[in-house]
Amino acid sequence: MNLLWLQSGGCGGCSMSLLSHPASDLFALLQGAGIEVAWHPSLSEQSADEVLALLAAFEREDIALDLLCVEGSLLRGPEGSGGFHRMAGSGRPMVEVVAALAARALHVLAIGTCAAYGGITSAGNNPADACGLQYDGDVRGGVLGAGFRARGGLPVINVAGCPTHPGWIVETLLALGLGDLREQDLDALGRPRFYAERLVHHGCPRNEFYEFKASAEKPSDQGCLMEHMGCKGTQAHADCNTRPWNGEGSCLRGGYPCIACTEPGFEEPGHPFFQTPKIAGIPIGLPSDMPKAWFVALGALSKSATPRRVRENAVSFRASVPPAIRKTGLK
Repeated sequence: MNLLWLQSGGCGGCSMSLLSHPASDLFALLQGAGIEVAWHPSLSEQSADEVLALLAAFEREDIALDLLCVEGSLLRGPEGSGGFHRMAGSGRPMVEVVAALAARALHVLAIGTCAAYGGITSAGNNPADACGLQYDGDVRGGVLGAGFRARGGLPVINVAGCPTHPGWIVETLLALGLGDLREQDLDALGRPRFYAERLVHHGCPRNEFYEFKASAEKPSDQGCLMEHMGCKGTQAHADCNTRPWNGEGSCLRGGYPCIACTEPGFEEPGHPFFQTPKIAGIPIGLPSDMPKAWFVALGALSKSATPRRVRENAVSFRASVPPAIRKTGLK
C-alpha cells in the first residue's frame, strides 16, 4: 500500500510526534503491514519537480494511492478560493490538490485535530477560513463534504490530538494495512475507537486526589486539577495516561491540566485554559456520564472523608505527608 503524507495549515507537530514512536525502525514496522511511504515532506528525499510528478501520477491513477494522510487544517480563504495556501511550485490551492487526491485514495486520514476538525488554526475569527477534511468544528462538512467516502468505503479517519499520539497514528495505519479497520471501529466523530473510547482520566496519576475532591489551587500543587485548574481529563476521549508518550509522559504527568485536545472546538473553550468555569461553585464541565446532582453529592461526601495526607499534599508541590504504616489484618 502506498502512503502519501501532505502537510497543510499546521505546525508540523504531528510529524514530530510520529518521529517519537518507540519503534527502532518505523519504516520497517510499516513495511511489515505492507505499507510503503511514497512521500513525506520531512522524511523523503524527493523535492520540487520530483514531488509534483509523483502527485500528478497519483492524480492520474498511474500509481495507486492507498493511504492519503493530511496533517494540518485546510485553508479555504480568501472567499473560498483556497488562495491562502498553494502547493509550492504548482500554483494550485492545497484544498484543490487534497480534494483531487482524496477522490482517488483507498483511505483518507486526518492526522491531528487541525486536519480533523480545524483545530488551533481555526481559532479566533478564523481569517483563513480553516477547517478539517470532513468536519468544520463538530459539524460534518469540511473540504470534502459530509457525505465523502474514500474508495475503501470509509469516511475520513480522524486521528485527532494536538499533537496526535505516535501510537494512534501507527496503529491506525497498521490496522488499515492489515485490513482490520471497519466503520464500526470509528466513534461518532470519526476517531478510531481503540483510543477514543477511553478517557484521559483513566490512569491519571492524580486520581486519588480526584476521588477525595482534594484540589490543586495553583499550577505547582499536586492535587486534582479539575475543580480549579481547568482540567478536562474526565471528559476528553483519549488514552494518554494509560499509553504515555515515550512510555512516560502525558500532560497530567507533567503537571498540566488536560485541555481536551482530541475534541472539536478545544481551541476555543470560552475561558482561560487554566481556569475551571463554574456556576454557583459547581464546575460547568462535569465528568462524562455523571448527572450534576450525583456529582454534588459525591463531592460533598468525598471531601468530608478526605484523609489529612491527601488534603495537605493536594496543595503542596511535593508529598509532605507520607502514607500511614498500618497492619492490614490480612494473613
